[in-house]
Parts: sequence; structure tokens; C-alpha cells
Amino acid sequence: MARNVELMDEAAVRRALTRIAHEIVERNKGVAHVVLAGVRTRGVYLARRLAERLREIEGQEVPVGVVDVTLYRDDLTYLKPSGDPLVQGTDFPVPIEGKVVVLVDDVLYTGRTARAAMEAVISRGRPAAIQLAVLVDRGHRELPIRPDFVGKNVPTSRDERVYVELVEVDGRDLVTLREARRDRDGRGPQAEGASEATSGGEE
Repeated sequence: MARNVELMDEAAVRRALTRIAHEIVERNKGVAHVVLAGVRTRGVYLARRLAERLREIEGQEVPVGVVDVTLYRDDLTYLKPSGDPLVQGTDFPVPIEGKVVVLVDDVLYTGRTARAAMEAVISRGRPAAIQLAVLVDRGHRELPIRPDFVGKNVPTSRDERVYVELVEVDGRDLVTLREARRDRDGRGPQAEGASEATSGGEE
């Protein structure tokens, strides 16, 4: 039987985001210079939730930008039928020069998405610092990238995959660990970065 382990339920996700919000405030001595940047798709919703928590804690609005990493990935998977990268756009509601940009994503794995997100941010301006917040860190880094804020550290094997479901997309908050899907011929786990219809990806 395939392994299917619940890692975080709705309450655990809520607690993790609240803790991350407090850590962001402590690390940056407030949020006056903080801009959140959600990595499409689920990172955007997580960033918006963090902004709500920060408003409750600090009493001020924190801008939320959207980062699309497609153009900056060195192992592009998501392509149009023409073979061109699928671009949805990177956008910030305020200038990021001199700001602390906190990248927000659901799962940190190889580090390639985080690296690409940093490049996307730098292409839009020169922030004072870039920090990284993730809901789940599953290890197996291929690049020297370390998150500043983590909701949950989860030891995994490369034959497993972390699935993140959020109420805004999937109708519920749930994080599970499952065996990676295999190719039709059964030879091995599904290629990294292949699209998921109902759950968050991971890189």
C-alpha cells in the first residue's frame, strides 16, 4: 500500500503561519520595510495570509507581490504548446528598492524554485535583503539555499512527494506526504516539476 501520511491539518497550517509572522516581525524589528512576495501559485495565497497575520500583530498593511519564476528556471517544465515558457508575470504593488523582500512558497525541495524566485525579484529592483519563508522544508537541496522561516521540517526520501492543499485552491488546508507518482511504465517517480491538478508543487 502506498504511503500517505498527514503532516499538517488546518490548525497546524494556521499555527505555522502565525509563528512565521511573529518571526518575520522579530527578525526585521517590525514590518515597516517588509514586502511579501508569493511564488505562484500557492505561495501567493500563503503570502496573503501572512500579510493578514502581520496586520493583526503590527497594525499596518504589508504589501504583497507575486513572483512568477518560469523564465528563470534552469529546468523548465511548464511550457506552452509552442515550447515557449508559460509566463504569468511578476508584479509588486510598491517599489522594492531598499526593502526587505520575503519570498513565500509552499514547499522547499531542491532550491531551484527559490533561486529562480530570487532572480525574478532582483530583475525588478535592488532590495536591501531577500529572505525566504516556506510552509514545508523537505530537504534534498541541490543548491546552497537555506530558508529563514520554516513552518515544518519534514525528513523525506526522494521517492516521496509533499502535497500542499490550500482552501483558496483546493477547498481545504492539508499537507500530506505520499509516494511519488510513477510513470505509466512503472519505471520510477514522476519527473520533478510535472504539473499537479489538485495539489501544490515543490522544487
